[in-house]
Amino acid sequence: MPGMQEDAFAREFADALSCLQTFIADGDAQATLRVLATKLCETFQSGGKVMSAGNGGSFTDALHFAEEWTGRFRNSRRPYPALALGDTSHMTCVGNDYGFDEIFSRMVESFAKPGDMLILLSTSGNSENLVRAAYAGRAAGCTVVGFLGRGGGRMLPLCDHVVMAPGRGSDRIQEIHMMALHALIEETEILLGH
Repeated sequence: MPGMQEDAFAREFADALSCLQTFIADGDAQATLRVLATKLCETFQSGGKVMSAGNGGSFTDALHFAEEWTGRFRNSRRPYPALALGDTSHMTCVGNDYGFDEIFSRMVESFAKPGDMLILLSTSGNSENLVRAAYAGRAAGCTVVGFLGRGGGRMLPLCDHVVMAPGRGSDRIQEIHMMALHALIEETEILLGH
């Protein structure tokens, strides 16, 4: 039995490493992250905010990304306006009254303004609530960013910028997304002078 566990661990870590190496070698993804760091810096400097959303594990990644801005990442600095679209009262209210497909789009309609950035995380790119959020973000004049996987799905054409993670399963895609988000925060902080 112990040998089987070691094999499972080795297989999982090797798969994660392979996905990371594939992502690092993707020049388009690296270039997109550099563009996003500049755009996010400009968003904050012009008085805009960044909003983030996702489902399941991607939801927790969206929350984590926002708190890195309102709290701190590695060093103490001023907070920046970041909002994860995750208010549970709103989500249960809208889910009950309008349906789950509207939980994010109604928040975007409430808070978004031109010059803001909307980051949507989806391993498939096909979640209806995120598709609708992308439409709402575009209508509000936001820069819509997709952290996607598996080819991008329905969200791909709705995003101004896409960071595509390799991987067959949601776990690997989400791991790449979170590492990319941390790198995006680090580069943006450098551009902001922190």
